[in-house]
Amino acid sequence: MKHLVEGKDFYYDKDGYMVFTAHYHLEKGFCCGHGCLHCPFDYENVPPSRRNLLLKERKHAGKENSDQ
Repeated sequence: MKHLVEGKDFYYDKDGYMVFTAHYHLEKGFCCGHGCLHCPFDYENVPPSRRNLLLKERKHAGKENSDQ
């Protein structure tokens, strides 16, 4: 098993949860279907109704970040 590097493969959010980065997911090579925050595969293995919601949330968050 690969040794994970903080800041490259994951980080801790404000609540102390470990969050995997897009780099980690790209190294893994596929969408696991859990709806991960940084999924670089556009949630391809997430059920369609949840996938649509996640993609809308991502698009909305991207707009908020570009307005700053």
